[in-house]
Amino acid sequence: MTVKEQINTDVKDAMRARDKQKLGVLRLITSAIKQIEVDERIEVDEARMLLILDKLAKQRKESIAQFQSASRQDLVDQELFELDIITHYLPTPLTDTEVADLIQKALADSGAKQISDMGAVMAYLKPLLQGRADMGKVSAMIKEKLS
Repeated sequence: MTVKEQINTDVKDAMRARDKQKLGVLRLITSAIKQIEVDERIEVDEARMLLILDKLAKQRKESIAQFQSASRQDLVDQELFELDIITHYLPTPLTDTEVADLIQKALADSGAKQISDMGAVMAYLKPLLQGRADMGKVSAMIKEKLS
């Protein structure tokens, strides 16, 4: 079962259970998917699904930080709930050592030696790490290795 099919099944289950809070988050996810499909006239595949979910998760994390600084615990709790549901559909995150190993392999395979080769390394790694690692951290780790 694809992630999209799983989300649609969970929407139906939440409707049956009358779980309005979970249903709201699932509809938010399906809305983001539909918007991409309509705007670009495509059928969202698994790789694109990871991009969408990763983006939604990143937005929630940024909102949580802002709401915490504004001392709005009620909004922090809602964002944490949404983040929990969104991350449920993302693949399991990689550990730092697994990411470091993939970076070493990418550096060896691409033959990158300088910071100017970073684009090739990122292009190699992005499909492997999307939704499974923070790409900002990955970028910093690559810069450190190439410097």
